[in-house]
Amino acid sequence: MAAEEPQQQKQEPLGSDSEGVNCLAYDEAIMAQQDRIQQEIAVQNPLVSERLELSVLYKEYAEDDNIYQQKIKDLHKKYSYIRKTRPDGNCFYRAFGFSHLEALLDDSKELQRFKAVSAKSKEDLVSQGFTEFTIEDFHNTFMDLIEQVEKRTPVADLLASFNDQSTSDYLVVYLRLLTSGYLQRESKFFEHFIEGGRTVKEFCQQEVEPMCKESDHIHIIALAQALSVSIQGCRPLPHRPPLRQALDVYRGFLVVVNGHTSLPHPFPVTRPPVFY
Repeated sequence: MAAEEPQQQKQEPLGSDSEGVNCLAYDEAIMAQQDRIQQEIAVQNPLVSERLELSVLYKEYAEDDNIYQQKIKDLHKKYSYIRKTRPDGNCFYRAFGFSHLEALLDDSKELQRFKAVSAKSKEDLVSQGFTEFTIEDFHNTFMDLIEQVEKRTPVADLLASFNDQSTSDYLVVYLRLLTSGYLQRESKFFEHFIEGGRTVKEFCQQEVEPMCKESDHIHIIALAQALSVSIQGCRPLPHRPPLRQALDVYRGFLVVVNGHTSLPHPFPVTRPPVFY
């Protein structure tokens, strides 16, 4: 009787576990790289900068890029200084927040109107289904900054508050919630501008409420309407001479260069713009 051949052990299919490990390692590497980039940005850029000469914008483009260099010259005819904000995806909200509150230091009447609208805004969000407990701290920080302006705080102190990471981020969160709330209240209008087959609520959950998500016209319009203010935006584009004004706005003039927003200061110099 022939000897029995030894049974071959079944080998587990290769690839399933190893591919999973590789994918996990790849994801972790990407996240680590993103963290390093964010840390480098944080080290190099304050949340809101001191007042800078507007001429710093010339360095954003090559010297031989005549079209953009001319657009910066056109901007320089009207504005003298600028403030930059950290390019972390929250720059629009931070730029608007600082620019508007800084302007309110010189306008007590508008300050009281803005304070009343802002105070009521939490009730509006709660009535829409936002959890009061969740949004209360963010709203309190927003109101604390407004009251700081009401007490005629020096610009340097307001700037310090905006460069405090916790305070500044809480403000951004609340402005994002206000933007989301208005978009959802007026969903019948804004649904025509949402791409990808998403509902307005899905868009808000994915593109408005999360931190570090970039803003576009739809965000700017919604926040301006939510707070009954105007925001003027200018974005230098090569095919639209000399400068394209994106929106009619009040007080806050925001310049978008290379996808980042800044705040400029008009002549005579009273306040610098913010760059987001």
